[in-house]
Amino acid sequence: MERKTFKITIDAPRQKVWETLWGAETYPKWTSAFAPGSKVETDWRQGSKTLFLDVNGDGMISEIAEKREPEFMSFKHLGEIVNGKEDTESEKVKAWAGSTEDYTLTESDNQTEVSVSMDVDGEYADFFEKTWPRALEHLKSISEGKDFKEVE
Repeated sequence: MERKTFKITIDAPRQKVWETLWGAETYPKWTSAFAPGSKVETDWRQGSKTLFLDVNGDGMISEIAEKREPEFMSFKHLGEIVNGKEDTESEKVKAWAGSTEDYTLTESDNQTEVSVSMDVDGEYADFFEKTWPRALEHLKSISEGKDFKEVE
């Protein structure tokens, strides 16, 4: 596992960026860089189960390890869902289970720096190096109220 960090500065207050990150309507838009039709299912409380799903219902099983609105959110990844089945026990999953994904929002002069740090399995390093910058650009456009167009 390697720790990767991706950052962007957004011309919007921290609360607005927070709401864009986790809003039911905006989350699928900015995460379309990873997979069109992405969604998240959770009640957004610390300790709660969180499902990050693609359009087919496959994805990650995580929990909200820490939440300090509007400045910090940490997810602990526990397993995956494939073909409707939850897997938290296979050797494949155990190789990365317990990894974290942290979102830090720092506000200064009505701008917000978003920093995303995550543990990345080498197999997925190239994918995230390409998709995180695109996802953060999507987040920036939406947070700043600009016309959002998916860029492939």
